[in-house]
Parts: sequence; C-alpha cells; structure tokens
Amino acid sequence: MTIILGFLVILGMVFGGYLLSGGEMGIILYSLPYEAMMICGAALGSFIAANSFGDIKSTAKAIVKALKGPKWKHGDYIDLLNLMFTLSKMYQQNGMLALDEHIENPKESAIFSKFPKLQKDHFAIDLITDSFRMLALQFDDPYQAEDVINKKLKKHHHEALAAPHGLTTVSDALPAIGIVAAVLGVIKTMGSIDKPPAVLGKMIGGALVGTFLGVFLAYCFVAPVSNRLEAIEEQDGNFYAVIRDIFIAILHNHSPAICVEIGRGNIPTSLQPSFYEMEESRQDLAEAA
Repeated sequence: MTIILGFLVILGMVFGGYLLSGGEMGIILYSLPYEAMMICGAALGSFIAANSFGDIKSTAKAIVKALKGPKWKHGDYIDLLNLMFTLSKMYQQNGMLALDEHIENPKESAIFSKFPKLQKDHFAIDLITDSFRMLALQFDDPYQAEDVINKKLKKHHHEALAAPHGLTTVSDALPAIGIVAAVLGVIKTMGSIDKPPAVLGKMIGGALVGTFLGVFLAYCFVAPVSNRLEAIEEQDGNFYAVIRDIFIAILHNHSPAICVEIGRGNIPTSLQPSFYEMEESRQDLAEAA
C-alpha cells in the first residue's frame, strides 16, 4: 500500500506548493475534465490498439497486484521449503513410484494439500511436478535439467513483465499526448483571438493544463506503478528460482536437508527464514503428520 501513500504525497506537495505560491485552482478544475478526457482517452485507446485482449486483462490484474504488493511472503517460503523437503525425502527413500500419485494429481495430494496457497499457484505446481516427471523419464542430467527449467522460468518472467512494459509505453507516450491536447487548446484560442485579454489568458491557461496533465500523469503516476510492478514481478520470480535450485540439488544427490538449505540460501534476505526457523517448522510438520 506504499504506492497509495506515495500518490497522496505527490498530490499534497504539488498542489499544496501551487496554492501556497498564490496559484488558483479555478482554471485547472475547469479545464481538467476536458483535458483528462482527451489525454486519458487517447492513452487508453492507443494501449487497446497496441495490445491483445489477454494483455489488457492481465494489465488490469497487474495494477491491482501493484497495490497489494508481492504475492509471496516470508511464511510462503517456509511452506515451499517444507514441501520440497518432503518430496525430496520421499523420492530419495522410496523412489519415484512413491511420488507418482502426488505428482500426477497434485490437487488431491495429501502432501500438496498441506500448503493450500502453493497448491493454488498453477505455475509453481507445474514447475514442481514437471521437474519430477523428468526424473521419471530418466532425464536426470543436472545441467540439462537446469537449462530446461531456466527456459521455463525465462518464459514465465517474460510473460509476467508484459504488463509493466505496456504501462511503461503508456508513460512514455503521455507527455506527447499532453502536447496534442495543448495544441488543440491553442487552436481553440486562436479561433477566439478577438476576445478580451482576460478571456484569452484563461483559454491559454486551460490549454497548458493539457501539457501539465500529460507530464504529471506520466512521471508521477503511470511510471511509478510500472516500476513498482516490475519490482514485484522480479521479487516473486525468486520464489520459482528456489524450486529450480532445490531440484538441481536433488539431481546432484544431496540429502533433503542440504537441498533445502541450498534453496533457503537463495531466498531474498528480507524474506529468508533462518536455519532454526526451518528446523522448528520441519519438527512441527513431522508432529502434525
């Protein structure tokens, strides 16, 4: 929710400074609906024209995500490490056949059902199950497997960044669209050149609102949302990278505890559970089982 706090600071500082310096809101408030209609309408129209329906829909969801923040929290990483520990331990002790029912039907799996948030993430579940399926198919070369998983992660990351890239394009276009609206205001003013200076001054001021609004929206609203969303996607992408790191450790025949420790070491510091947290969590999981 820091993004909303940032927006409030922007509005307060910009318009507060304007009013304190003796500015009047009258001309801005009068021109704002018409200028906003032209600028926001043109930006929205160009965005619709440049993107597919799927991209438009994902961008709308992404804006909500930017307000909510990253999907994966500290506790989710603990759940992921515990899930991968359980799967790797079962695989090393009992072989691939013991995992078959869980991998082929994760929605009904007693193991996956212990971690409902993870179970609902299709990409995370597919990444885990597909990785273990490679073992069933004897595709157990660590370096080749890592290359395959990296390609999946790259594809997912590219698709996740479609929304912030689209918003960045809109942000880049908004100042120019604001100039278009301002030029239309100047054309309107020139058509009324015979009016008194006081009237012409207000008309020119109204035209300049278009330039102001385009730049203001671009750099104070759309660009921050785009940057925030890209940062969120980068952070959430680390979650899936941990799955890769643990699975590659499994292929190197490390013990389940070492595999999980390798994955834990690659979790972002602010979200990383401690070694003792994981020990306690595994004990609780064993007692519950």
